[in-house]
Amino acid sequence: MDLTRTPSPANLLAPQGATTIAARTCLLEGPAFDADDNLFFSDIFGNRIYRLTPGNDLSIFRADSGRTNGNTFDASGRLISCEGAEQGPGGRRRVVRTDLKTDRVEVLTDRYEGRRYNSPNDVVVDVHGCVWFTDPYYEKDRSVLEMDQESVYRIDPSGHVIRVLSQPQIERPNGLAITPDARTLYVIDSHTRPGGNRKVWAFDVAEDGRLSNQRLVFDFGRGRGGDGMRLDEQGNLWIAAGVLFPRHPGENADVPPGVYVITPGGELLGRIPIPEDLCTNLAFGGPGRKTLVVTAGKTVYKVPLAVSGYALYPPMQAHR
Repeated sequence: MDLTRTPSPANLLAPQGATTIAARTCLLEGPAFDADDNLFFSDIFGNRIYRLTPGNDLSIFRADSGRTNGNTFDASGRLISCEGAEQGPGGRRRVVRTDLKTDRVEVLTDRYEGRRYNSPNDVVVDVHGCVWFTDPYYEKDRSVLEMDQESVYRIDPSGHVIRVLSQPQIERPNGLAITPDARTLYVIDSHTRPGGNRKVWAFDVAEDGRLSNQRLVFDFGRGRGGDGMRLDEQGNLWIAAGVLFPRHPGENADVPPGVYVITPGGELLGRIPIPEDLCTNLAFGGPGRKTLVVTAGKTVYKVPLAVSGYALYPPMQAHR
């Protein structure tokens, strides 16, 4: 019996009825590996950060995460986290750095030109020690916002913050990735309005952090586009995207959930299906960084790879 061909009991369903999401209890995001292959990831709804050991022991790393979304590690093995302002109260709207040896939490930035950030979302660190992060806002109530820009920022090693990208160059920045030489920045542009951008852009990066030569890498069309993004050692983009159930009129189900692998030139190499609604983010870990982990809804998935993923930290030799 092929159950995949089983029709719905149409005469028992309400006319024009459709399955929708009634509630979400978890929204996993921001996976990042340390040098011991411990995986850190956020639950935005649960307002916490988890730690998963290589032996699959799960524990709470931070019980009050300030609605942390994205995480990454800098070259010294310190955890950089984007504390946001979405999916519930208590968001601290800042970027922090945690020394895992001392548990000391340092605020890298909580304001730009005196105004609080919207909801810091995703973050990467480049080879020069600069921290890049996106600051969109996806909630309907915008009365809490202190600025009218949804932007990309760079924190220099000195602590100086500059806004490197904003409207109208990009509608709503989300995931981002930077090449190992720090010369190309990729940014996911993901706006929920009908007709909004679901695109991936590339920019040249100058020594002072200024961006130029904006070019389109990929357009997801009208489905739910990209969220989190990472690069492999060959330079390909690995993008978590897609949704099973459209969440609003500006979105459809044309992009099924999964990880989309795209060359820097925009060629789609393929999709790794993820059997869960709302595929959010990904990271590379394990020996040779040949294990892909994907956060999606309430679940963390693992996929063995033949290619190594890129990460600033830990050094590749730590994974051999």
